[in-house]
Amino acid sequence: MRQRHRTTRLLGSLLLVAAAGVSVVGAAPSAAPATATPLDRVVPAPAKVAPAGHPYRITSGTRIRVDDTRESRRIGAYLAGILRPSTGYRLPVTSRGKGGIQLRLAKGTFGAEGYRLNSTPSGVTITASRPAGLFHGVQTLRQLLPAAVEKKSVQRGPWQIAGGTIEDSPRYAYRGAMLDVSRHFFTVGQVKRYIDELALYKINTLHLHLSDDQGWRIAINSWPRLATYGGSTEVGGGVGGHYTKDDYKEIVRYASSRFLEVVPEIDMPGHTNAALASYADLNCDGVAPPLYTGTDVGFSSLCVGKDLTYSFVDDVIRELAALTPGRYLHIGGDEAHSTSHEDYVKFMDRVQPIVTKYGKTVIAWHQITGAHPVKGALAQYWGLDDTDAAEKAQVAEAAKNGTGLILSPADRVYLDMKYTEDTPLGQDWAGLVEVKRSYDWDPGNYLAGVPSSAIRGVEAPLWSETIVTDANIQYMAFPRLPGVAELGWSPAATHDWDTYKVRLAAQAPRWDALGIDYYRSPQVPWPAR
Repeated sequence: MRQRHRTTRLLGSLLLVAAAGVSVVGAAPSAAPATATPLDRVVPAPAKVAPAGHPYRITSGTRIRVDDTRESRRIGAYLAGILRPSTGYRLPVTSRGKGGIQLRLAKGTFGAEGYRLNSTPSGVTITASRPAGLFHGVQTLRQLLPAAVEKKSVQRGPWQIAGGTIEDSPRYAYRGAMLDVSRHFFTVGQVKRYIDELALYKINTLHLHLSDDQGWRIAINSWPRLATYGGSTEVGGGVGGHYTKDDYKEIVRYASSRFLEVVPEIDMPGHTNAALASYADLNCDGVAPPLYTGTDVGFSSLCVGKDLTYSFVDDVIRELAALTPGRYLHIGGDEAHSTSHEDYVKFMDRVQPIVTKYGKTVIAWHQITGAHPVKGALAQYWGLDDTDAAEKAQVAEAAKNGTGLILSPADRVYLDMKYTEDTPLGQDWAGLVEVKRSYDWDPGNYLAGVPSSAIRGVEAPLWSETIVTDANIQYMAFPRLPGVAELGWSPAATHDWDTYKVRLAAQAPRWDALGIDYYRSPQVPWPAR
């Protein structure tokens, strides 16, 4: 919402508060509580909301007050960086004084990512047990400010935060988005932009699909042609590209600064043409196939019977694990149509221990449940509502035996699926996925026979056969991505399409201010532009 006020500097102070979730002093009480964004207008929906009293107003005297810890200071600086351009205020970050917008780390029952936001006319305080909670609280504060706070030039205020208290924590610990950088390559800068968009909705995992038939995107010192040759093309025959190890480290660092964990994926034994083209010896017949720039799947396979295959896998996983501080490493395992079932099981039985040897937890697509998932492994389900009952039963049986599940049903949350027949981007093999369909399901009871304790969370994959630019990414992710984020964060009791679509519509001015392209679904009551 855009609000008018006699002073421009007031807007800047409030914006800073929203971004960092820290404390600001010197703000005057507001006399117009009706103009502030209601506390329950946030996406994802908070767990508990208790409106009370008048708003807090950011002014030129506002300060962002932080604990004397490195993380609090960093989040305070992040908030200030968001708020200063639009408000025009100095918004100093300080550990001294009282009042204003305050960011506090304190022992409590907030968990790893929860927070409490309390707003009164004298100040706003965000309290959390861990830095991630403070950061998520800042994203909530950001949404409570007028959308103009996201702009890079001075805007008119007032910058108000509605009075009351939000107590919030996530339903699921794993809330992810996948970006396929193999079909089309995306630069470090493009990935960073997507990370910022994910962070706004409390997504905490970035899954990077780093290898496929069309391109290998990460430098591996022991097998250098994977990147230099295997990464030299992409769908349609473009120049492709790859990340150096320093590039990848920068993505990991940036994601961490937004409290996202990077999950790298090397897809195998199928989806491996780029690797097979790079090294002839990885092929059973010793003959390297040509590079591939089409979109077919299921035609490639590593040579399961060769010992060299497992030396190759060991080298790749060892180097990638060393670059990745996160807990997980994804080994793909889907659409291995050129690998016999017997060979598939043999391969997965040999490869999973390599992942655990290097200190990582295995994630694989749900076909791993047809083999022998190792203890602690996670299976990522990408089937459809009408997937064969036997396949679903196989997944459910693995879940009963201790395999955790990440839910990514393709006909619900694959962001590359077309919205309608007229959508200019994307595919439709899983069906047409409008905004309501993407949101209107419950991860807790989606798969029959799966114990609720087995569900680790949700993830929205974006495959890039037709995705080339930032605008393409945004158009397919928005407005569906915030709904997936809400399914992962918010209590099941808050899930209601009729109320959600109103909250979603209220995000549009923020996306406009951020320069995010998006699909204006007729299912959503968007405000007039």
